[in-house]
Amino acid sequence: MEYLRAFLLGRAGWSRLGCLVLISGAFGLYRRDVLVEVGGLDATCIGEDFELCVAVHKAMRDAGRDYRVVAVSEPISWTEVPSTLAVLGSQRRRWHRGLLEVLWRHRRMIGNPRYGRVGLVALPYYVVFELLAPVLELAGLVLGPLALATGLLDVQSALAVTLAVYAYAVFVSVAALAVEEFSFHRYGRWRDLAVSVGATVVENLGYRQLTALWRLQGLWAGLRRREHVWGVMTRQGFGTDAVTGALVPAARTGP
Repeated sequence: MEYLRAFLLGRAGWSRLGCLVLISGAFGLYRRDVLVEVGGLDATCIGEDFELCVAVHKAMRDAGRDYRVVAVSEPISWTEVPSTLAVLGSQRRRWHRGLLEVLWRHRRMIGNPRYGRVGLVALPYYVVFELLAPVLELAGLVLGPLALATGLLDVQSALAVTLAVYAYAVFVSVAALAVEEFSFHRYGRWRDLAVSVGATVVENLGYRQLTALWRLQGLWAGLRRREHVWGVMTRQGFGTDAVTGALVPAARTGP
């Protein structure tokens, strides 16, 4: 569900606004001359794909050149997501630390009219609603019960706000599913759609809070400037079922 929201709603929306600043590495396709001009992928940056996209915006704006960075929804790229909590936690900490690093490197672009919608809309959004999101979310989980316990917040108002927040979260996920269904129809069985709709509810009951904690840990590690260790991303790989021809996890692990 996270991937559907990011690619079918998030990336497409930013692209439509003309301020797409993140193209995931597996999907990235750049003009070679522009890639060389901005110095290519920065091997010292954790969020190298994010950094490259922002660097392209900066270079083009500084040079006063007409350009476009767009998202195209049709390409398909297979990826293997983390299969254990340990690997997932490492990934999310790394992602958030990379976000902090990229925003800090290009901090002069944030709120700068010279960089148009990227500087005035996209990057400030990433600061408030992405970088600081785990801080605000976890603070709310602590302050909410405290407010109830001390009488600063009544039960009825607390329930109303909580239901509104989670209803909105579910709505966004269902909207992403609807876009996928009407555009590409990759899920051929009603059962798959039912499981996905169920995931939109369940992910808000523990999973989302856990990822917020991991992101907060990544932010804290970045602020302390601790040496980053990539760690091991255990992968099972893909094999082909001889009977059905379907992609199935292979019985091996590797890089």
